[in-house]
Amino acid sequence: MPGSMKHLVLAMITLSAGILSMFSDSAQGIVVAQQPTGSVPTVTGTATGMIVRVNQDLEIVNVYSGPSSYLYPSIGVLLLGQEAPALGISEDGNWIQVYYPGVPESVAWVYGPYVTIIKTGRLPEILAPSTPTPLSTPTIDPTLAAAFIDPVTPTRLPTFTPPPELIVPTFLPNLETSNRIPVGLFIIGLGFIGAFGTLISFLRGR
Repeated sequence: MPGSMKHLVLAMITLSAGILSMFSDSAQGIVVAQQPTGSVPTVTGTATGMIVRVNQDLEIVNVYSGPSSYLYPSIGVLLLGQEAPALGISEDGNWIQVYYPGVPESVAWVYGPYVTIIKTGRLPEILAPSTPTPLSTPTIDPTLAAAFIDPVTPTRLPTFTPPPELIVPTFLPNLETSNRIPVGLFIIGLGFIGAFGTLISFLRGR
């Protein structure tokens, strides 16, 4: 019996040692899994190239799909002091192409005098994109337009009627009075006779 007890105790000790070793290996495996030996990659990229910044005297600046505010539509804005990577310059040197996410090809054009270059360099010259075509060509319905146009009634032009011929009166000499004594001469004769009569009366009175 004492020998049997010794073997039983040894068996229990061996079994306990095996169980402890299994738990020890499991615990070591968990620790190894929580402490990886590899390094975790991190993003450390920074902006490269030229950078432009909106001037301090402007609160908002429009950006366009091409180097012109007349030929291309506005596709966004840049705010006061906002920075953007510069990608190129227009052929005339007045417009700068910048990186502008959220629009087709993620590029836009800003007018050069509105921004300040804060990272010097040489920008490549970029050709202007093709101008966009209008979605629809507006047409005028002639029937609708005619409703707002007052009809013009043709009128006959006035005709010119010449005035009657002007008759200028002419005065002819009066033949009936041509043989009469002039009134002046008659008055002079009467005066002469009166003077002659007065002279005779004067002589007789003496």
